[in-house]
Amino acid sequence: MISKANKCTGLLALAAVLATCAVTTGSAQTPKVFTIKANEIKAEVAPTMWGLFFEDINQGADGGLYAELVKNRSFEFDVAGMGWKEIKDKDAEGSALYQNRGNANPANRRYVQLKSESGRYGLANEGFKGMGIKQGMQYDFSVLARQHEGRSGSLLVELVDEKGTVIGSTSVKPASTDWAKYTASFVASATVPKASLNVVLTEKGGMDLDMISLFPKDTWKGRKGGLRADMVQLLADMKPGFFRFPGGCIVEGRTLDERFQWKKTIGKPEDRELIINRWNVEFKHRLAPDYFQSFGLGFFEYFQLCEDIGASPLPILNAGMACQFNTAEVVPLDELQPYIQDALDLIEFANGPASSPWGKKRAEMGHPEPFNMTMIGVGNENWGPQYIERLKVFTKAINDKYPGIKIVNSSGTDPSGDRFDYLDKELRAMNVDIIDEHYYRAPQWFLDNAGRYDSYDRQGPKVFAGEYAAQSVRIASPDNKNNWHCAMSEAAFMTGLERNADVVVMASYAPLFAHAEGWQWTPDLIWVDNLRSYGTANYQVQKLFSLNKGTHVVPVLLDNKAVSGQEGYYASATIDRKTNELILKVVNSTGKRQSGAFLIDGANKVQGKGSLTVISSADLEAVNSFEAPDTISPKVSPISIKNKRINLDLSPYSVNMVKVKI
Repeated sequence: MISKANKCTGLLALAAVLATCAVTTGSAQTPKVFTIKANEIKAEVAPTMWGLFFEDINQGADGGLYAELVKNRSFEFDVAGMGWKEIKDKDAEGSALYQNRGNANPANRRYVQLKSESGRYGLANEGFKGMGIKQGMQYDFSVLARQHEGRSGSLLVELVDEKGTVIGSTSVKPASTDWAKYTASFVASATVPKASLNVVLTEKGGMDLDMISLFPKDTWKGRKGGLRADMVQLLADMKPGFFRFPGGCIVEGRTLDERFQWKKTIGKPEDRELIINRWNVEFKHRLAPDYFQSFGLGFFEYFQLCEDIGASPLPILNAGMACQFNTAEVVPLDELQPYIQDALDLIEFANGPASSPWGKKRAEMGHPEPFNMTMIGVGNENWGPQYIERLKVFTKAINDKYPGIKIVNSSGTDPSGDRFDYLDKELRAMNVDIIDEHYYRAPQWFLDNAGRYDSYDRQGPKVFAGEYAAQSVRIASPDNKNNWHCAMSEAAFMTGLERNADVVVMASYAPLFAHAEGWQWTPDLIWVDNLRSYGTANYQVQKLFSLNKGTHVVPVLLDNKAVSGQEGYYASATIDRKTNELILKVVNSTGKRQSGAFLIDGANKVQGKGSLTVISSADLEAVNSFEAPDTISPKVSPISIKNKRINLDLSPYSVNMVKVKI
């Protein structure tokens, strides 16, 4: 039995608890009041606002986006037989001799001379971390071949699984001692993530082989020798405004001899000169001695991809400077003309009539119509006076011949510091078109810098946020993760980019792709293995902004100030004049639930129903994965709007978007 005194004490304690709950509940029910000034246009949103940056890093091209399954198909790696191994029956006798034609064929010097004196003898190719094969899929084999010394015979082609079981086969038979292309197709009988390809002489004979190739039939748009469809689909789903290619540091190369030269990436695949990829030896923790560039994915294919996904092409060219983190080689100023001519010729290749010299080459590759390129980049993450000296020569030459082409200019490697300050001052004095700023920083940097462009000169050069990604550990750490903390902080920063669309005209996350077993750098937007692909939490944020950019920026204010981190709130708003919609984006970067009342001022009418899209996770360390690709993904629900007021209950660590007709 409870005493009267204890009972009174208990009632007082209960009353205190209830009072605390009432205060807490009341606080949660008293939202911050924001104002959206729907009739005050602050800026136009460029169609290029949200786009994509591609670089052949992390096995992004060969073994990734480029659907070729055979590694070192033309034996041009530094070690001619890399990726290949001898296979033979117990009593078989034969040889594989790598021949080098030297300058007789400088773009494709080597081939293999395959002989069998008796029994089954040949070579097996391991692919790029194996070959991803799908049951029921057709695979197209091709090879450049000729009989050796008049010997006849056929070449058996087999796909085998990890245990050596044949899951598909065909054969080809060279008809003469002249080089010719031979093709054959077959259907795979099993799904295998790590198959390999055998090319075998089954009886006495000999032949010379080059450009041994295997593609799945289900390439993007069914193009033979094309791109991996699932990877392109993830890009197309974003509806990007632009596509920057081919990088990145590979544009510069470790040396000038190893720089990216676009003219060597067009024409027939067998005539494209392979070079080493600078990421081959860049990271001691992820050495990749088999990382080269075959250029099967070349500049024509990049332009074609841009056209396919509706993105404006943004090619980046070498400025006469090798990577300054490596050799820092520069071409003398009085020898810069070939580099400049490459830029002028590229513009003609992209935009010139089919009757022009380089337009004719484009037409011969199957695209007589121009690609309508409007911008070009000169240099990648270059810095110092040597960059400015060369840039001025490039700029004059391009402006004189093609005044309508906008030039993207490097501001170096970092968003602040001596390099940045020097370049920013020099580039603004030159009144350049677009300055490319890069930031790989901790999540907190992105939260703290959402107002970075609020004070930028509205009349000065435009800004391209060309490479950015929040680093969960530190720059270039192999332990970085694509976690929700990083993605959410990027979303907060992106509200600041969108709010300043009169200054920022393009933005892209980087890097784009990473192979689960072939990566050097983390984090990355999209992860793939030999059979699967998925978008990270960062991808979901980028896609949300890209699909919902609107056409014009309008203010979102809290206490008459831009919403840029006050009490953990970040916000931006646009209207879309094509659809007559208001698009509101709000980030709650705190670990507590928050409320917001967004009053729409200046709109004649606001529909009573809209849509609410939320991406959130209570766990900042949460990530998407191959096994659970939708762990962090958008959830869409209807929302009611009354009296031009949007009431939002914001989950902890959430990115929220409201769309409503106005």
